[in-house]
Amino acid sequence: MANNNDTRPDPDALLEQIRSEEARARRGKLRIYFGANAGVGKTYAMLSAAQREFKAGRDVLAGVVETHGRGETAELLSGLPQLPLREQPYRGHTLREFDLDGALARKPEVLLVDELAHSNVEGSRHPKRWQDVHELLDAGIDVWSALNVQHLESLNDTVGTITGIRVHETVPDTVLEDADEIVLVDVTPDELIARLKAGKVYLPQQAERAAQNFFRKGNLIALREIA
Repeated sequence: MANNNDTRPDPDALLEQIRSEEARARRGKLRIYFGANAGVGKTYAMLSAAQREFKAGRDVLAGVVETHGRGETAELLSGLPQLPLREQPYRGHTLREFDLDGALARKPEVLLVDELAHSNVEGSRHPKRWQDVHELLDAGIDVWSALNVQHLESLNDTVGTITGIRVHETVPDTVLEDADEIVLVDVTPDELIARLKAGKVYLPQQAERAAQNFFRKGNLIALREIA
């Protein structure tokens, strides 16, 4: 006669749990440098940490890093091994993109993959860079990336309403929720405006447009509070 009070664990469920835990243990760790806006220093902070890890003997590789013409940020790339970008034909032009297959073949301990919300050029394996990162993590590679608050999917409408500017490249909230570590990079609105005027955020023409739009002090205060 069957015992309806049998509380023994289901062997199949136990096996699935063990496999799931083993997969998580093999998976790479994701660190996201998170900020309220461009220019707060996310990439700078990421590169500073990468230099410390590299000098301590860790296998660090810069997969793709966007300096946006900022000299101080570009200097921090000096000495770090860099993965060559791949060339992707697109509408009669040749664009340079992150080399996902090259990164998987190289398999460093830590890979820097900047601009998490970036949309890959048509013809790439994944439409979005965060999907590249997901594949890298599954391969057991630790990934460091950077993200602004306005690119988070659930906050896109809120930020658009506040600033009057809607960004089209977004990252699902689950990507941030699943991150193993989030490093909040923060500066005051006054400091950020000073950086913009000093040419430390964008090149002059782009900086002038930004000052008239996204970088108004009220917007910066609101974005900082949301972050």
